[in-house]
Amino acid sequence: MQNTPPVEAALGRLVAGLEFDAIPADALAGARRLMQDQLALQVGCEALPWSRAVVELGRARHAPGSARVVVTGDAMSPADAAFVNATLGHSFEYDDAHRASSSHPGSCVVSTALAIGEQDGLTLRDVLLGVVAGYEAYTRIGVLAAPDLLETGYHPHAMLSPFGAAAVVARMRGFDVERTTHALAIAMSHCGGTTEYTSSGGSVKRLHAGIGTRGGVQAAEMAEAGITGPTSYLTGSKGFFGTFLRRDPGPDAAEAFSPDRPFEVGRVWIKPYCCCGCCHAYVDGARELAAPADKITGVELAIQAGADVVVGNRNANSYAPQNIVNLQYSLPFQVAFALTGHGNGFSTHFDYLEGRLKLTEDGDGAEVAQLAQRVRITPNPELDAGYPGKWVGDITVTYADGTSAHRFVEDSSGTVENPISRTDLDAKFRDLTVGRLGAAGGEELLRTITDGDLDMPASALADQLIVRTSVA
Repeated sequence: MQNTPPVEAALGRLVAGLEFDAIPADALAGARRLMQDQLALQVGCEALPWSRAVVELGRARHAPGSARVVVTGDAMSPADAAFVNATLGHSFEYDDAHRASSSHPGSCVVSTALAIGEQDGLTLRDVLLGVVAGYEAYTRIGVLAAPDLLETGYHPHAMLSPFGAAAVVARMRGFDVERTTHALAIAMSHCGGTTEYTSSGGSVKRLHAGIGTRGGVQAAEMAEAGITGPTSYLTGSKGFFGTFLRRDPGPDAAEAFSPDRPFEVGRVWIKPYCCCGCCHAYVDGARELAAPADKITGVELAIQAGADVVVGNRNANSYAPQNIVNLQYSLPFQVAFALTGHGNGFSTHFDYLEGRLKLTEDGDGAEVAQLAQRVRITPNPELDAGYPGKWVGDITVTYADGTSAHRFVEDSSGTVENPISRTDLDAKFRDLTVGRLGAAGGEELLRTITDGDLDMPASALADQLIVRTSVA
């Protein structure tokens, strides 16, 4: 394709040229783990209040199509079904993460691939191919954009999802390099979203996945219809990097999109805790240092710059969360949960959401609230320099007897260097699905995702995500 800069040309070739048989074994295994985690989250989180609101919105406003919403089975256009399902999958800070880009690709690429697969009568093999193509486009752009996107205040997931979804559609519908490039170029017009929600709240944060995903699907559909985009959409002076980051992606940026590089989808981070990924290493460390709150006199946390923006001192409500979003992005409270043994999982946060756990000085979570005020957070530039692409945790706890203990966590639980076990991954899946699908339905879905016939129709997988009768 003439007049396409090297970076954009390399990305177009990566997406359009990806073949299923060329996907490395670890990348394919990562794609299946990603699907297992993401589809369980969509099913389990459908009952959350903002999720229900999005389902109703989609039901009232959707375009016709045969892609279905999980649990309810409402049939919609692929863009609308992916909008709803991606929102469900990103709705409670429990979804996968990609550390090097500070983002959450799964809700975008899994929702889009299943929607296109069902709409177009494709197979599980096609869905997995789409997941990998979308994940690589999304994360490889994200790596080049990190850490600037997050540190500037953008929400990386909202900014990268349009590219991921467009790449999924382009590959699954067999676009050539030229049309793929235009799909990705048009996707840039849908990039947006900041992390202000960490300070002043707003359930729209839960929709950032869906908004970006729908934009990416529509961008690909525009390209399919013959609409074109700026071919220097990433590297032009007014492209993605020049406009949002005020810099170019670097002299070797095209190499980031080489098909010979290790696939990012092989590095999926499955979250064991229901909070921002920037907190996870600290939670790991705090769990090792746990003690009754009245035995702890102080907690010192050294932090990286990007994490400080999101969960630390630059988050206006880190020390005084007013709602569930604030709480899931509060490092002091997440550390206090872990130190006091409350846990950082789904049930703790759902109890807070439902009003059963009150984090006030006179509430049942008083010890957590009091301990959170004894947490001090200090930015440490050496952590940024020493651990690029990772969210590390440096925690020192001082006890009432005058002793202190320190933990440094480089690779938090669930990361590729410290992976979640198959037992724990399956336990998380069952915890999220059994209540909606029943034990038998959940096990059938799990077998399909992990070992299903690659030639099975995508619609057969979608069938297993629908609740048709009450379950015991």
